[in-house]
Amino acid sequence: MSKLHDFSLQDIDGQALPLQHFAGKAVLVVNVASKCGLTPQYTGLESVYRQFKDQGLVVLGVPCNQFAGQEPGSEADIKTFCSTKYDVTFPLTAKVDVNGANAHPLYAWLHGTAAKFPGDVTWNFEKFLIGRDGEVVQRFGPRTTPDAPEVIQAITQAVA
Repeated sequence: MSKLHDFSLQDIDGQALPLQHFAGKAVLVVNVASKCGLTPQYTGLESVYRQFKDQGLVVLGVPCNQFAGQEPGSEADIKTFCSTKYDVTFPLTAKVDVNGANAHPLYAWLHGTAAKFPGDVTWNFEKFLIGRDGEVVQRFGPRTTPDAPEVIQAITQAVA
Protein backbone atom coordinates (compact mmCIF):
# COMPACT_ATOMS: atom_id res chain seq x y z
CA MET A 1 0.00 0.00 0.00
CA SER A 2 1.24 3.50 -0.82
CA LYS A 3 1.88 6.42 1.48
CA LEU A 4 1.97 10.14 0.79
CA HIS A 5 5.76 10.01 0.68
CA ASP A 6 5.69 7.67 -2.33
CA PHE A 7 4.37 10.42 -4.63
CA SER A 8 5.87 13.42 -6.33
CA LEU A 9 4.38 16.59 -7.79
CA GLN A 10 5.78 19.69 -9.42
CA ASP A 11 5.85 22.80 -7.29
CA ILE A 12 4.28 26.06 -8.47
CA ASP A 13 7.62 27.02 -10.06
CA GLY A 14 7.83 23.80 -12.08
CA GLN A 15 10.46 22.11 -9.95
CA ALA A 16 10.18 18.51 -8.76
CA LEU A 17 8.49 18.21 -5.38
CA PRO A 18 8.98 14.70 -4.00
CA LEU A 19 6.54 14.33 -1.13
CA GLN A 20 9.22 12.32 0.67
CA HIS A 21 10.40 15.83 1.57
CA PHE A 22 7.49 15.94 4.04
CA ALA A 23 8.26 12.62 5.75
CA GLY A 24 7.72 12.92 9.48
CA LYS A 25 5.32 15.84 9.10
CA ALA A 26 1.55 16.01 9.05
CA VAL A 27 0.29 17.35 5.72
CA LEU A 28 -3.04 18.97 4.90
CA VAL A 29 -3.51 18.44 1.15
CA VAL A 30 -6.09 20.84 -0.33
CA ASN A 31 -7.19 21.24 -3.94
CA VAL A 32 -7.43 25.01 -4.38
CA ALA A 33 -8.84 27.48 -6.90
CA SER A 34 -8.54 31.25 -7.28
CA LYS A 35 -12.00 32.05 -8.64
CA CYS A 36 -14.24 30.01 -6.36
CA GLY A 37 -16.71 31.17 -3.75
CA LEU A 38 -14.59 29.19 -1.28
CA THR A 39 -11.33 30.95 -2.26
CA PRO A 40 -11.35 33.01 0.96
CA GLN A 41 -10.43 29.73 2.70
CA TYR A 42 -6.86 30.64 1.73
CA THR A 43 -6.93 32.96 4.76
CA GLY A 44 -7.79 30.07 7.08
CA LEU A 45 -5.30 27.72 5.43
CA GLU A 46 -2.51 30.25 5.90
CA SER A 47 -3.56 30.86 9.51
CA VAL A 48 -3.58 27.13 10.29
CA TYR A 49 -0.21 26.73 8.56
CA ARG A 50 1.35 29.53 10.61
CA GLN A 51 -0.21 28.22 13.81
CA PHE A 52 1.01 24.62 13.39
CA LYS A 53 4.05 24.68 11.08
CA ASP A 54 6.55 24.74 13.96
CA GLN A 55 4.80 21.66 15.37
CA GLY A 56 5.25 19.78 12.09
CA LEU A 57 2.29 20.68 9.85
CA VAL A 58 2.58 21.41 6.14
CA VAL A 59 -0.37 22.79 4.20
CA LEU A 60 -0.03 21.79 0.55
CA GLY A 61 -2.15 23.74 -1.90
CA VAL A 62 -2.84 21.81 -5.10
CA PRO A 63 -4.45 24.00 -7.79
CA CYS A 64 -7.08 22.30 -9.93
CA ASN A 65 -9.21 23.62 -12.77
CA GLN A 66 -11.70 20.74 -12.91
CA PHE A 67 -14.54 22.46 -11.08
CA ALA A 68 -16.33 25.01 -13.29
CA GLY A 69 -13.00 26.29 -14.64
CA GLN A 70 -12.32 28.17 -11.40
CA GLU A 71 -8.51 27.94 -11.65
CA PRO A 72 -7.94 29.14 -15.22
CA GLY A 73 -4.64 30.99 -14.77
CA SER A 74 -1.07 29.85 -15.23
CA GLU A 75 1.06 28.72 -12.32
CA ALA A 76 2.67 32.19 -12.31
CA ASP A 77 -0.79 33.78 -12.12
CA ILE A 78 -1.78 31.48 -9.25
CA LYS A 79 1.43 32.16 -7.32
CA THR A 80 1.02 35.93 -7.70
CA PHE A 81 -2.65 35.81 -6.71
CA CYS A 82 -1.98 33.70 -3.62
CA SER A 83 0.96 35.76 -2.40
CA THR A 84 -0.53 39.20 -3.04
CA LYS A 85 -4.19 38.58 -2.15
CA TYR A 86 -3.80 36.07 0.70
CA ASP A 87 -0.12 36.28 1.76
CA VAL A 88 0.20 32.52 1.22
CA THR A 89 3.52 31.13 2.42
CA PHE A 90 2.66 27.41 2.41
CA PRO A 91 3.79 25.30 -0.56
CA LEU A 92 1.75 25.32 -3.76
CA THR A 93 2.02 22.83 -6.60
CA ALA A 94 1.50 23.03 -10.32
CA LYS A 95 -2.09 22.43 -11.46
CA VAL A 96 -3.30 18.83 -11.55
CA ASP A 97 -6.49 16.93 -12.17
CA VAL A 98 -7.93 15.41 -9.01
CA ASN A 99 -10.66 13.25 -10.58
CA GLY A 100 -11.11 11.14 -13.68
CA ALA A 101 -8.81 9.28 -16.02
CA ASN A 102 -6.14 11.99 -15.81
CA ALA A 103 -6.20 12.35 -12.03
CA HIS A 104 -2.75 12.75 -10.56
CA PRO A 105 -1.63 9.47 -8.93
CA LEU A 106 -1.61 11.21 -5.54
CA TYR A 107 -5.33 11.91 -5.85
CA ALA A 108 -6.04 8.46 -7.25
CA TRP A 109 -4.49 7.16 -4.01
CA LEU A 110 -6.24 9.71 -1.75
CA HIS A 111 -9.77 8.92 -2.90
CA GLY A 112 -9.59 5.75 -4.99
CA THR A 113 -11.52 2.58 -4.29
CA ALA A 114 -8.80 1.29 -1.94
CA ALA A 115 -8.59 4.59 -0.03
CA LYS A 116 -9.59 5.06 3.60
CA PHE A 117 -12.08 7.73 2.44
CA PRO A 118 -13.05 6.71 -1.13
CA GLY A 119 -15.03 8.81 -3.56
CA ASP A 120 -14.30 11.58 -6.02
CA VAL A 121 -13.29 15.02 -4.82
CA THR A 122 -16.56 16.96 -4.86
CA TRP A 123 -15.36 20.56 -5.27
CA ASN A 124 -12.52 23.00 -4.66
CA PHE A 125 -11.03 23.11 -1.16
CA GLU A 126 -11.61 19.48 -0.22
CA LYS A 127 -9.05 18.60 2.43
CA PHE A 128 -7.12 15.42 3.21
CA LEU A 129 -5.12 15.30 6.44
CA ILE A 130 -2.13 12.99 6.29
CA GLY A 131 -0.38 11.84 9.49
CA ARG A 132 3.36 11.94 10.12
CA ASP A 133 3.51 8.31 8.95
CA GLY A 134 2.19 9.23 5.49
CA GLU A 135 -1.24 7.65 6.02
CA VAL A 136 -4.55 9.46 5.49
CA VAL A 137 -6.04 10.44 8.85
CA GLN A 138 -9.15 12.37 7.87
CA ARG A 139 -11.02 13.92 4.95
CA PHE A 140 -12.97 17.16 5.15
CA GLY A 141 -15.49 18.48 2.64
CA PRO A 142 -15.02 21.72 0.73
CA ARG A 143 -17.32 23.77 2.96
CA THR A 144 -15.53 22.68 6.14
CA THR A 145 -13.29 25.64 6.86
CA PRO A 146 -9.64 25.12 7.78
CA ASP A 147 -10.27 26.60 11.22
CA ALA A 148 -13.36 24.49 11.98
CA PRO A 149 -13.11 22.80 15.40
CA GLU A 150 -13.01 19.31 13.88
CA VAL A 151 -10.14 20.27 11.57
CA ILE A 152 -8.16 21.93 14.35
CA GLN A 153 -8.73 18.91 16.60
CA ALA A 154 -7.55 16.48 13.88
CA ILE A 155 -4.47 18.61 13.14
CA THR A 156 -3.64 18.89 16.83
CA GLN A 157 -3.75 15.10 17.12
CA ALA A 158 -1.78 14.60 13.89
CA VAL A 159 1.11 16.84 14.98
CA ALA A 160 1.20 15.53 18.58
